[in-house]
Amino acid sequence: MSTVQLLGREARNHAEFSGINADHRDANLRANRYHAVFFPLLEFVSAMALALIVWYGGRQVMWTGITLGTLVAFIQYTQRFFRPLSDLSEKYGILQQAMASAERIFELLDMPVDPAAIPLTVRGGGAVRPGPPRAPTPRVPGMRVEFDHVWFAYDGERWVLEDVTFTLEPGERVAIVGPTGSGKTTLTNLLMRFHAPQRGEIRVDGRPLATWDPAQLRRRIGLVLQDVFLFSGTIEGNLTLGDPGIEPTRAQEAAREVHADRVVDRLPGGYGAEVRERGATLSAGERQLLVFARTLARDPELLVLDEATSSVDTHTERFIRAALRKLMHGRTSLVIAHRLSTIHDVDRIVVLHHGKVRETGSHAELIAAGGLYHRLVQLQYLGEADGVRVTGSST
Repeated sequence: MSTVQLLGREARNHAEFSGINADHRDANLRANRYHAVFFPLLEFVSAMALALIVWYGGRQVMWTGITLGTLVAFIQYTQRFFRPLSDLSEKYGILQQAMASAERIFELLDMPVDPAAIPLTVRGGGAVRPGPPRAPTPRVPGMRVEFDHVWFAYDGERWVLEDVTFTLEPGERVAIVGPTGSGKTTLTNLLMRFHAPQRGEIRVDGRPLATWDPAQLRRRIGLVLQDVFLFSGTIEGNLTLGDPGIEPTRAQEAAREVHADRVVDRLPGGYGAEVRERGATLSAGERQLLVFARTLARDPELLVLDEATSSVDTHTERFIRAALRKLMHGRTSLVIAHRLSTIHDVDRIVVLHHGKVRETGSHAELIAAGGLYHRLVQLQYLGEADGVRVTGSST
């Protein structure tokens, strides 16, 4: 509703709703019309059959010696014959609604499986399903991720990524920066197996990404987006997401570690406080801290942050930075950020431009090189300084 009001679409959305509502009304009237014809017609046929039996059977009782009990039995048989048909006519509307619901369910069940979501192992040029899962390996500090000459396009050969190659070592913190549209978020989509690259290969812990079971892979990755999502329910339910493997005490401990407990303590009911749809009663920074706690409670080996510190005030950003340091400790971290001030302490920075890797190095090395990253830093700080001057002059 707030989105409709912000865009000034009240009249247009009302017209669209009125059209849908009118179609629903017309369909309901047609169903009632069919019922009004079918049910009385069936009752008329039943009454006519009963009348014929009484007329013909009465004559037979009088003239041919058929007993009265035989006539009564036929009358009972006729009523019992038409009773199921009468009940069926009563349920006609319910059957139509059930058929419409079944169509939606079967439409969902009949959707083709996304080929990118099928774990395959390439052997001898053919694709076969992998064998039994291997025994779990001991927990190591993070995962190793390799992008090996990756090319990807959403449409034809309009490449979003072109020959992207870099590696994340276990426990390493790598930041991806670049102008808007350079392909940063596409990297995370490929890593999560939402899409598959047209060329090149992505490997996780030495295994090609195509051989991973998507559910198993995603359980080992903690993804935090710019637009965080909270479900209707309670704070505790949003931290555990109904996972029986996450104890409430573990969720509360994760909230304390990322300073989200300061948000929970202010809410009536604490961890049992109700959360409205999409967390409407919480600020952007509070929702971000709760999502950090949710991610930490799952203890991922690979952490992917896509603009996780944007759209928050400076005071809240201080708590978020502290939470990020806790989250990234002992994990491989892939950080995508427009706000370059948040990535000074990462191990390595990869600069993307028009889908290609232009520069790689630490913050100090890239500043000293005076290349694209140096210009991005200058532009951002210059823009922030201009904003301060404009605010000061208007004040």
